[in-house]
Amino acid sequence: MSFDPARLRAEFPILARTVHGQSLHYLDNGATAQMPRAVLERIVRHESESRANVLRGVHALAEAATEAFEAARATLARYIGAGNADEVVFTNGTTSAINLVAHGFGNNLAAGDEVVVSALEHHSNIVPWQMLRDRRGVVLKVLPVTAEGRIDMTALERVIGPRCRLVAITHCSNVTGAITDVGRIAAAARAVGAALLLDGAQVVPHGPVDVAALGADFYAFSGHKMYGPNGIGVLWGRRERLAAMAPLLGGGEMIRSVSFAETTYADAPHRFEAGTPPIAQAVGMAAAAEWILAQDREGWAAHERRLTGRILDGLALRDGVRVIGPLGLQGRAPVVSFAVAGAHPHDICEVLDQSHGVALRGGHHCAQPLMELLGVSGTTRASLGPYNDDGDVDALLRGLDHALQLLRR
Repeated sequence: MSFDPARLRAEFPILARTVHGQSLHYLDNGATAQMPRAVLERIVRHESESRANVLRGVHALAEAATEAFEAARATLARYIGAGNADEVVFTNGTTSAINLVAHGFGNNLAAGDEVVVSALEHHSNIVPWQMLRDRRGVVLKVLPVTAEGRIDMTALERVIGPRCRLVAITHCSNVTGAITDVGRIAAAARAVGAALLLDGAQVVPHGPVDVAALGADFYAFSGHKMYGPNGIGVLWGRRERLAAMAPLLGGGEMIRSVSFAETTYADAPHRFEAGTPPIAQAVGMAAAAEWILAQDREGWAAHERRLTGRILDGLALRDGVRVIGPLGLQGRAPVVSFAVAGAHPHDICEVLDQSHGVALRGGHHCAQPLMELLGVSGTTRASLGPYNDDGDVDALLRGLDHALQLLRR
């Protein structure tokens, strides 16, 4: 198998459309990646042939839907190296997965216990812990970042102390693209008996991970960033961790028995999946995982690295443009954020979209504390997928030159 970006690009129908009379150059994969035809067709087939509720129905469609739903769970367990499919909890996305841990794990904490995050975190890995702090009196501590936009590993022993009960960090920053040295973080957490939660939203789209090898206790990620549908995500948790957690939501399907005197909960994962789950979305997310596994992932990674290098080299040649994050390719994902002196990120994005068909993301990227530390109000971000090509990079750099001319007059 050899990697052919043109062949792969043809599998994504949306990339054939135009915007503002221009060819679409989609470079906003870090927010939402597009879906290949294989995923779209799997969702349509499920909804056309097996649409029903799951778990308790005994008719043919319900049984088919349940089988597809649980098969999707097993597929995603394999994708992340989970030892058991029952360790995979379906959620609405990474945000709801982290909130589930903040509630279930967090409610076992006492005042004075510590939760450690980093200054790189997305708001979804900050706000739930602040809410826990306000609810339970835990102490929230923050690992600093280096000038290169990486977690400062020299601060581990100082910040992760004996009262630490959980370290919750990003596996890869959605702003700087820096990939976390998880091994060192996991060792520091284990040394004080703390659990480790990883936000894997920016890593999982680029290939499977091995949660056991990472040393994590919880791992959260989303379907819409890994070429699957919106409204679906996964929380993986070690079986013993999930067993010790109370559910966040109550209702149908998450119970063993209900009376007005008492309710007992089902075992994981179903105790965390109250109500009708996102069935077709789970089927689509599993189809996306299967699609990724079928690709030449070495060729995919090399292709994304080369394009990332082109973007970094191109930005370095333009006056007043500052890359926010690592300047090299080592230990970074294909996510490149930059700030332009004298120009707002939204204005840059608007010019590139309307005049060149380039889809970027501008703003604080749900990382306001990081922006404050970096001394910027926001950045423009280009994030790559395997279907991007040299034409997309050319359009980005050409459009940026145009934007700089317009906005610096």
